[in-house]
Amino acid sequence: VQLQASGGGLVQAGGSLRLSCVVSGFTGDNYAIGWYRQAPGKEREGVSCIGMDDGSTYYADSVKGRFTISSDNAKNTVYLQMNKLKPEDTAVYYCAASRGSCLGNNFDSWGQGTQVTVSS
Repeated sequence: VQLQASGGGLVQAGGSLRLSCVVSGFTGDNYAIGWYRQAPGKEREGVSCIGMDDGSTYYADSVKGRFTISSDNAKNTVYLQMNKLKPEDTAVYYCAASRGSCLGNNFDSWGQGTQVTVSS
């Protein structure tokens, strides 16, 4: 399984970015894709997750109402639309894959990360 994350960049507070994660190596849709982030000096944090079979979505409280996760199964791509960005959203964002559902939390394949920087 391989994941390729992209779409990070520098944006002012209140702005938007859309991250993409292209997934390869899975057969069928029985897997989930999660977005995680890690800021300097902080632990890695789960941001959002989507089940590729049923489209179920999950969000961390810190991003609810601002971030939206979606998938294009035909393109094997998951998106994270990030709106109303805050400086505290600054981090390296990673996508990861888990066989089964988001709730299984078995994320054992990871992409390379994309930097998101939000200036105040």
